[in-house]
Amino acid sequence: MGYITAAQAAEKWKVSQRRVQILCAQQRIEGVFKLGEVWAIPDDAEKPNDNRIKRTENNDEN
Repeated sequence: MGYITAAQAAEKWKVSQRRVQILCAQQRIEGVFKLGEVWAIPDDAEKPNDNRIKRTENNDEN
């Protein structure tokens, strides 16, 4: 298993690097750990759901 940086994960998941760093700090990505100032994210980690967006049945239809 390899690891990628927050910048690489951001590009892969089409989100900002800061958002990935926040997800790491919140331990929302399984297997993540910090090496000094850099987050190490497993290269096979899945992007967590964005809990900032409230999903309802009506929103899913659009």
